[in-house]
Amino acid sequence: MTGEPVTPRRLPAVAKVTRDDVARLAGTSTAVVSYVINNGPRPVAPATRERVLAAINELGYRPDRVAQAMASRRTDLIGMIVPDARQPFFAEMAHAVERAAAERGKMVLVGNSDYLDEREVHYLRAFLGMRVAGLILVSQGPSEHAAAEIEAWDARVVLLHRRPEAIEDVAVVTDDVGGAHLATRHLLEHGHPYVACLGGVETTPVVGDPVTDHVEGWRRAMREAGCSTEGRLFQAPYNRYDAYEVALSLLAGPDRPPAIVCATDDQAIGVLRAARELRIDVPGELAVAGFDDVKEAALTDPPLTTVASDRSGMARAAVDLVLDEAPRLLGNRRERLRQFPSALVVRRSCGCH
Repeated sequence: MTGEPVTPRRLPAVAKVTRDDVARLAGTSTAVVSYVINNGPRPVAPATRERVLAAINELGYRPDRVAQAMASRRTDLIGMIVPDARQPFFAEMAHAVERAAAERGKMVLVGNSDYLDEREVHYLRAFLGMRVAGLILVSQGPSEHAAAEIEAWDARVVLLHRRPEAIEDVAVVTDDVGGAHLATRHLLEHGHPYVACLGGVETTPVVGDPVTDHVEGWRRAMREAGCSTEGRLFQAPYNRYDAYEVALSLLAGPDRPPAIVCATDDQAIGVLRAARELRIDVPGELAVAGFDDVKEAALTDPPLTTVASDRSGMARAAVDLVLDEAPRLLGNRRERLRQFPSALVVRRSCGCH
């Protein structure tokens, strides 16, 4: 050994495969290659498509998504902002949006606002700065700052699940009032003298919020049955852990209600846990219903009666609306609302066998 430093051998540079290379091998034009890669905008004959795909596979061609984004000013990404993906409803909704986006050749970036206005605006700026193809917003509150940000960016935004007054964009929602009305009426039909309601918190918006609409559906059903709502609406956070604490106090008190309808399934799961801890039989001594029909609702003990929405259909509608320009531009605020029906899912927590 001479002790002299060893110069590393340089490997020959590998030429980057281009779209022109694919076109030459497939015997077609670069435009046709582009149509195959992007699934449009023009149709390609099946035989030609197969030749292009075979050439892409043989050459190992990978499209330069960054260059495409710079050219089109759009990426293959959809931004989605939810209040809290730890909550089953929002996790399942995000998953449904991801599946629907994949059907359109898009990917989804998810951000959690944590029910904070500044976090919502932070993700709006971040995602829109990435030139996402569009944004799906599950708003966390009144959203005046978010509305200003959307207007400043002239962004393609679709509201999902709730529609705050401050934002004019097209919205995809479920029939929250009708669903809560169904659940409350069903509990009353079991012969209970009244039904209590676990609603939202003090800061829950009075307009455009699903939980507010759930409370309104409960009020309507109670009025129709000739029942007073006075002193029978209780505030509770939307998650099971805090709802459990509220339920412990409510169910241990002298005026324990005979039945409770909850604004979310997560709240209802907390109520079921508190009832078990207090040795209150459900549904023998207490009937419980929720809202959302999350996967866990069928696995609680007893299984939870709840209200379901078409999450897959809503997710697909939101993705289509955020990507397709025409449906977003037509009509006034009322006409730009896509409302999906609610359905009662009857299980054992209400008293049905």
